[in-house]
Parts: sequence; C-alpha cells; structure tokens
Amino acid sequence: MLNYEEVPNDILTGKDLDYLSDMFEWNYAALKKTNNAIDMVEDEEIISYLVRGVELFDNNLNSILTILESRGNSNE
Repeated sequence: MLNYEEVPNDILTGKDLDYLSDMFEWNYAALKKTNNAIDMVEDEEIISYLVRGVELFDNNLNSILTILESRGNSNE
C-alpha cells in the first residue's frame, strides 16, 4: 500500500466506485423505463417530458463515464 504525503485528486476509492456504480445503474434503469414509457403514451406534452427525462438520464450516464475514463487514464 502506498503512503502519500498529500492525497492525489485523481484517484477513485472503492467507495467512490461503489457510489458511481449505483448512480450508473439507477440512471440506466430510469432511462430504459422512461424510454419504454414513451411508446405507451399518446399525449404529446407527456411525451415531451419523458423525452427530456431520457436526455437527463443519458447526460448523467455520460457524466459518470467521463469521470471513470478520466480517473482510469490518470496513470498513463
């Protein structure tokens, strides 16, 4: 185990990975369910809200992946 004089900002702990994993799983499930609901709705106003939800969940997923990619490449 390494001992640091100062904690690096670009590492992820096991707890961080657990948290990001939970966030990813929740947003992925919400995206799938919301996307499926769009096909079941006929009201255009509700569809527009569901589409905005899908976009939000997709943005969240991409943000999580960006965090993981940036931390995963920090050792290169």
